[in-house]
Amino acid sequence: GLPLPEDRLGGGIMSAKSATVPESILRKRKTLESIKADREAKRLQLKSKRAEKRKVIFKRAEQYVKEYRSLERAEIRNRRVAKEGGNFYLEAEPKVALVIRIRGINGVDPKTKKILRLLRLRQIHNATFVRLNRATIKMLRLVEPYVTYGYPNLKTVRELIYKRGFGKVNKQRVAITDNSVIEEKLGKHGIICVEDLVHEIYTCGPHFKQANKFLWAFKLSSPKGGYKKKTIHFVEGGDAGNREKYINKFVQRMI
Repeated sequence: GLPLPEDRLGGGIMSAKSATVPESILRKRKTLESIKADREAKRLQLKSKRAEKRKVIFKRAEQYVKEYRSLERAEIRNRRVAKEGGNFYLEAEPKVALVIRIRGINGVDPKTKKILRLLRLRQIHNATFVRLNRATIKMLRLVEPYVTYGYPNLKTVRELIYKRGFGKVNKQRVAITDNSVIEEKLGKHGIICVEDLVHEIYTCGPHFKQANKFLWAFKLSSPKGGYKKKTIHFVEGGDAGNREKYINKFVQRMI
């Protein structure tokens, strides 16, 4: 007679079980599993590396804070000792200057234009760090009517790099959003994070040239509250020329 529905159902189940999975699909599954395992291993390795790097960066930052504090205390102590002895304390000559271009391109003679280009100040409100020596001081004096400069403190250096810092990567302006950007370019000089970069610039370290070259010229805003008079020197009540420690207040209005 006719086969019962149960027999048909049972036969169907049996045939599905006995059907084998194609070898190509099995190979594909195996390949995908190995890729997944490799990715997971790499991810865990990268995670542990990052954790180690964070520890190193944190230790370095702590070390720098101690160094800055000891320098500050030493200066206060020296000043106090000099005062007690009835002498004057003469501070060490600054090693780094922050130079800001305050005038545009109108009526700039070729020599001044060349010096401004060497200082990487191609646009108005551009700012760069400059190592002070006989040659750079001479250059700054020649372009005094077009720039203002002074000696930045730690707060100014740090804020400029953190807030307005861009790096030069493959001749392109790249935002410093991650320490890996710095490590990639300056890792060989022992500079692996932003705090290392700040320390190198502020203390004018042995790799100042490379660190400064990596930093793109800062593009600042017009100063809040405006200028007094660009065409007159700072000591005469204007804005141009050397303003020593007062550059810090000026930069705060431009960041």
